[in-house]
Amino acid sequence: MPVEKSELSRTELRKYYITGLFMKGVIGTLRLLPYETRLATMGAIARGLSPLIGFTKRVRSNLKLTRPDLSEADVNRICSAVPDNAGRAIMEHFSPEGFTERQRTAKVSGSGVAAFDSAVAEGRPIMMITAHFGHYLAARIALQERSGKPIGCLYRRMANPYFNDMYVEAFHKTGSPMFEQGRRGMVEMVRSLKKSGIIAIVSDLHAHGGEELTFFGKPAVTSVLNAELAMKYNAVLIPCYAVRQPNGVDFEIVLHDPVPHTDPRTMTQFTNDDLEAMVRQHMGQWFWIHRRWKAWNGLGVQPEDMP
Repeated sequence: MPVEKSELSRTELRKYYITGLFMKGVIGTLRLLPYETRLATMGAIARGLSPLIGFTKRVRSNLKLTRPDLSEADVNRICSAVPDNAGRAIMEHFSPEGFTERQRTAKVSGSGVAAFDSAVAEGRPIMMITAHFGHYLAARIALQERSGKPIGCLYRRMANPYFNDMYVEAFHKTGSPMFEQGRRGMVEMVRSLKKSGIIAIVSDLHAHGGEELTFFGKPAVTSVLNAELAMKYNAVLIPCYAVRQPNGVDFEIVLHDPVPHTDPRTMTQFTNDDLEAMVRQHMGQWFWIHRRWKAWNGLGVQPEDMP
């Protein structure tokens, strides 16, 4: 968890202040461009920076671990697509007005649509399990429009305190409520479930204290809390993905069948497997930059860190 601003040293505060100013300047400048142009431009910037800041190396490392069967051409394509998608998602986040207007009418499809509509009609609590894939906020916007109900989101506060306010403000413009990761946020999220609310949770990060399950056939520590909450509050647990379309701007929101209520480990492995199947279809849309397999070799290090 990011530390409080009061816990940062003067040097750290100075670094974050300068970085925050730079990021605000870049985003503010790009916001002067037409919506589609600013997304494409940020995507291009991210692609250009990726090799310089180590992201390309991380993507290659993760692919070598999980998909050694890929050709060099495929790896190069994914190494370009991943930062492009990430850059576009950043700019979409900080263009909440245009992003919301564009995705409000996004196509919603998949075998889980009927279950979602039925749960909404019955007033049952719903947990949308999503990932750093495409851009999950597009799903939030489209499904709020479809259901006529707000969808709460769990988010992690940014380490840079000078940039966090801008980040959270943009988040709120795509909907509310928002739950900050931590004790208070968890209490608010549970309260929402008790009131038969809809919440969206990104579940594809390494989770300290989680269970060692698998993702792409390798050990991946994953939180089982989402499954525990779904069972406790009889919530419908629906895998949900916002698939970026070939034009780079629009999305199709895909809902899969609800996860059967069995036990937390089985349910969570189900969601890992479901996400893996989706990523295999759209390899460039998942955030391969994450340190998802920290414990892959039992030593708690990434492949790139090995001698």
